[in-house]
Amino acid sequence: MKSFDIRTKIYFGDNALDRLTEIPYKRILVITDPFIAKSGMLRLITDRLRQSETEFDVFSDVVPDPPLDRITKGVEYLLGFDPDCVIAIGGGSAIDSAKSIREFSTRINGKDIALIAIPTTSGTGSEVTSFAVVSDPEKDMKYPIVSDSMLPTEAILDAELVKSVPASVTADTGMDVFTHATEAYVSVNNNEFSAALAEKAIEICGTFLLRSYLDNNDTHARKKMHVASCLAGLAFNSASLGLNHGIAHAVGAKFHIPHGRANAIVLPHVIEFNSGINKHSKSQKEYPKCVEKYCNIAKLLGVSNFNEITTIRALIGWIQFMNKEMNIPLSFSQCGIPREEYMAAINEMAEKAVADTCTATNPKHVSKGEVCILLEAMYD
Repeated sequence: MKSFDIRTKIYFGDNALDRLTEIPYKRILVITDPFIAKSGMLRLITDRLRQSETEFDVFSDVVPDPPLDRITKGVEYLLGFDPDCVIAIGGGSAIDSAKSIREFSTRINGKDIALIAIPTTSGTGSEVTSFAVVSDPEKDMKYPIVSDSMLPTEAILDAELVKSVPASVTADTGMDVFTHATEAYVSVNNNEFSAALAEKAIEICGTFLLRSYLDNNDTHARKKMHVASCLAGLAFNSASLGLNHGIAHAVGAKFHIPHGRANAIVLPHVIEFNSGINKHSKSQKEYPKCVEKYCNIAKLLGVSNFNEITTIRALIGWIQFMNKEMNIPLSFSQCGIPREEYMAAINEMAEKAVADTCTATNPKHVSKGEVCILLEAMYD
């Protein structure tokens, strides 16, 4: 028996931030990063909280790939302030930090604390998932934490917050959306509901991602990508992800590459591996189930071709085209990682990728040796 539900209430569209003037909470801790705390963006939140006569404080000690020691600081800060609601504003790191801080605080004091997630990038989908990723820099590890108790109470999607996002971030986060949707679509845990959400996210990416990258003022495209990010988050929250994220977590933790960029580099290789398009024979009549799924993705993007093999190659070509057009590196060597350091770390990264919880739902079983071969290919 399977189940599907959406527990997070989502507010979106024009003036979605006005929801903050109606919230029933009276003591709020805002969790964000230093950039947003110093920018005018935070005032879009705090001005509305003042209108509702809400008492609030701001914790802004958030960094990318939130490490465990920062989470601990956040827990201490939250317990000292004792809010009845947490508002997370920022990208995936800020929202994941807030989810983790609230989770551990609740385990300590048993208090039920609401969480409102307000994303400022169109990428992670963290505002609607039970996932959070924290890191341990000493071990070069990223740990996905999964628990239904981490789901935000509300999510607010307001495109006003993504107007000023730099083009490079739009590219990285946009390909993160596409990877989330693609992996959820072919996951062994996929279902009709997650598939519908993933298909729509993929369709939006195909139409609006490059537009959003090329023109900061294309508000319509930005709104669409903000929704696509949420849709893809809902899809993988139900179906989980796959090997692509397992490898991206391992390489990103070791060499500090932005998560969406790592996903974009890895994706063509994982699609090729999962579909087995380099191991087919002339007499082959049946392909892995994921091949049909990948062909559906190609159809949604308008690059469907003569047969399964040429269609999968066209899909890989579309991804590489998007990466080139948005100045995303096509290999890890182009990220400036020295060859010797990368090759020396392959064995360790392969172990971590295979052990990653996301890899468990990949459509094809993978061994450490196979991941080593993939990682070698991804360098050049």
